[in-house]
Amino acid sequence: MDPFTPATFGELNAEDYDAVQDPGTTEASVALISELAGTGRILELAIGTGRVALPLAARGHDIAGIEGAPEMVAKLRAKPGGGDIDVVIGDMADVGIAGPFDHVFLVFNTLFNLQTQAEQVRCFQNVADRLAPGGTFLIEAFVPDFADFSDHQRVRARNLTRTGVWLDACTHDPVAQLLEFQRIRITDAGMKLVPLRLRYAHPSEIDLMAQMAGLTPLHRWGGWGKEPFDAHSRMHVSVYQKPA
Repeated sequence: MDPFTPATFGELNAEDYDAVQDPGTTEASVALISELAGTGRILELAIGTGRVALPLAARGHDIAGIEGAPEMVAKLRAKPGGGDIDVVIGDMADVGIAGPFDHVFLVFNTLFNLQTQAEQVRCFQNVADRLAPGGTFLIEAFVPDFADFSDHQRVRARNLTRTGVWLDACTHDPVAQLLEFQRIRITDAGMKLVPLRLRYAHPSEIDLMAQMAGLTPLHRWGGWGKEPFDAHSRMHVSVYQKPA
């Protein structure tokens, strides 16, 4: 598959991102992030089209963002209030924005868009550098599960209607911890291919990245409603804190 740059996701997805990438957790995630952030200054990594940032701004939070794809930021700017949020175009691993921030967050598995362990570690280190003492870093990510893979590959129907189908074809490189997707959307209007590459990490590895950056575990839940995290959890919301 061709190389992915920080801008690739937006180039491929910005046009219809809001229509096809709604995880159904926005209200709950905004409520929890708002609760954790309080009156502090907030930074969202991979702010995208503002799905989470705009509702937080509407609640009165002081929020800024980083985004690798200008196309995604253009969608944000076109929405009410989108022009009022400070957004830096750049690689989220660099966290190239002046701090300090009281709360940083990264949702919807976006940590895994950084495709090497080194990039993910660098992201943690740079977040820690931008956090104020006592500040927190929240991450939402899936728990890797390969039960439905066969010979390190899988094809799955994600959406099926009378007029179309959305298929996910995925290969798994367990050495690089890399998932390479080809998402195939077939409708009566034609076919569209939307590739994606993710470098997954298990919760324990994410904890180690945080530890290396000097952050300590504060919370881990199995969902945005603060459900307990256990062996059956498919995702986690984890919060790390910089020592005061």
